[in-house]
Order: sequence, then C-alpha cells, then structure tokens
Amino acid sequence: MWQCKRSVQICEDLKQKGLSETVNQITGLVIDPYFSATKLIWLFQNNERIKEAAQTGNAFFGTIDTWLLYKLTNGKEYATDHTNASRTLLFNLHKLEWDKELVDQFGLAGINLPTIKPSSAAFGETNCAGFFEKSIPITALIGDSHAAAFGEGCFETGTAKATLGTGCSILMNIGTKPVRSQNGMVTTVCWSAEERVDYALEGVIVSCGATIEWLKNELNLFTDSKETAAIANAVADNGGVYLVPAFSGLGSPHWDMERKASITGVSFGTTKNHIVRAALESIPYQVKDVIVAMEKDAAIPLKELNADGGIISNQFVMQLLSDLLQKNVTSIGMPDVSALGAAYMAGLKSGVYGSIKSIKKLNTGKINYFPATDLSGVNKAYTGWQKAINTK
Repeated sequence: MWQCKRSVQICEDLKQKGLSETVNQITGLVIDPYFSATKLIWLFQNNERIKEAAQTGNAFFGTIDTWLLYKLTNGKEYATDHTNASRTLLFNLHKLEWDKELVDQFGLAGINLPTIKPSSAAFGETNCAGFFEKSIPITALIGDSHAAAFGEGCFETGTAKATLGTGCSILMNIGTKPVRSQNGMVTTVCWSAEERVDYALEGVIVSCGATIEWLKNELNLFTDSKETAAIANAVADNGGVYLVPAFSGLGSPHWDMERKASITGVSFGTTKNHIVRAALESIPYQVKDVIVAMEKDAAIPLKELNADGGIISNQFVMQLLSDLLQKNVTSIGMPDVSALGAAYMAGLKSGVYGSIKSIKKLNTGKINYFPATDLSGVNKAYTGWQKAINTK
C-alpha cells in the first residue's frame, strides 16, 4: 500500500546515484516510497521468486486498477490508464508511455508493464464471474484523486479540487501541457479522454481531519467533530494561537517530514475554544499554502476551488477557505465524488454523455461559499500562520 515505508533506504540510494533530477523531469514526481517503482525495486532485491520471474519474462506489474481489470476480464485484459501509470515513477509524462531508461536504471529490466490507455477508453468487458447473464463493457479506469477532480468538474485550466479528509489531496488543472514544479508540488495527468489529456499539479497535505480527531480522542476537547464549527465561532478570533499539525511531518509545499506538531501563542487567556479554532484554521491555511505554490508554478490564477470529503460539512472551514483564497469555494454535496467521476468517464466512452460539455451541465445545485467583503482580519491571521509554520 502507499503507506508502506520499507523502501526508504532504496529511495536514499537512488538519490545518492543522482537520479532525483532525471526522475522529476521524466515523471513529474519525486523519489519517495509513496510511489510504486521503489516498492518494485525492494521486491526485486528481497524476493528471489520475483527476480527469477523477471529474468524469464514472467513477472507482471500493475497497480490495483490493472489487477481488478485482469480479474474482471478473466485474464484477457492487462492494461492501465494515464492517471494510474503517472503514479508509478516509471511513466514518461511527456511521451505518455513507459520509460525504458528509468526501468533499466531502477534495475527492473525484464518486468512486464500493462498497456496504457486514456482514462476513458475501451478496457474490455466482464460478466463479473458469471454474476451477469450478458457481459458489460468496461469503459473507464482512473485514479481516486483524479476521478474526484473529474467528478468535481475540473475541466478548465485554473480549476482545482481539494479532498478534505484525514489528509488532503489538492489537484489543479494546468491544461494540456505538463509544468514542472519549482515549489514543492508534483506533476501528474489530471484525467484523459481519447481526444484530450489534461495535466495537473498536485499538493498533498498530511493532516487535516486527523488533527480534529486528535483533539477529540486524545485531548477530549469535544465529543463530536460536528460541534467544532460552533466552538470555533464562540470566540472572535484565534487569540493568537496557532496549531501546526505536523504530527507526521509536513507535506506540500514545505516537505519537512522531520517536523513535529506544535501549538504556539498560548497564554492564561487561552481557552479550549481558541485551540479548537486554531486546529480548524490550520486546514484552510495549509490549502492556501498549496494553492499559492501552484499559482507560482503554473503562472495560472485559481479560478475556483471545488471541495469534497467529510470536512465540507464544517461551514467554518469552508467559509475561511473562501476568505483566504478570495475565490468561490463550491461543493456538489456528493460524498463519493471519485465514484461519480469514474462514472462520468465511463459514460463519456460508452456514449451516455455526448461530450465533456454535456457533463458540465450535470454539476448543478452546488453549495457555494463566497469571500467576505472585509478580509483584513483573515489576512492578519494568515500572516501569523506563516510565522508559525516557518518557525522551528
């Protein structure tokens, strides 16, 4: 799984070999255990059966979508899509194909890699092991976060989505050409159809909802996270209190995995309301940090932020997001927006939807948050956050 860290030393070895620049230029990613290739290298080094299979051309690699497709089609189809391929460290983002040079440099020669197709394409058919009387077509494969971006309607350059859950994944559509990040982002395929490939910058925030759960479970400041918006609004501001939620380090754009969490600005006047408010504020502050970095990288201003995930029910967080970004923040109110995006993709290929333009018309009835007219207090509070995040 993506959380597996057993290839940490392999990543360090690859960096010592001077491959960081090459990998980033070709794949848009950074060398990290998060991505598949370093796990493959570990398997080659530690599993003799896999190493021998590769030497005889009998080792087949695939991410979970490839495995599911293979099983659903009774072994007839061995494929993946652009979005999942772009998360492996083996995919050339510019040529939209596997990069043989990287495969060889990683010592993975002999591995079989699946056919790469657009996210919306013909991937075979299935009767789900006899569950259906007649086989049905499989017309989409797409990664989770990428599907959410498509489901949220990130069809235009400058539109972005933020999945606000335990952590947060932010994707901004940057158009039809990849842009290399200079500010702590990774570049990926946003989504693709047979006639179009859109790219994105992605920022990963390690702790969002997890921070709120920590306050509830470990500090017992409340019994239900639904109470937190009212608690935060019970005080006029954060009282100078800032919570930097580096419980597992900091992700984009800071990338400080050795950082520890901290609460600063506490005085005798500090109440639990201030601490809860500071925790909630840390979520929009981190999103703002990522969006600012993305705008610098792509030289594209944010048009609109589409939010999904469990935290979208917290009106305090959503309103502060809009105020900080000074942009419209919307939600379609669909908890499983990734499934919705995959369904849109499948419908695009199967003809249920005539075009992306027709899908745009489906995302109506959004919940909208608009920035307040007086943002002086919000801007002052964000300045305080920047001091806190940059103080170790």
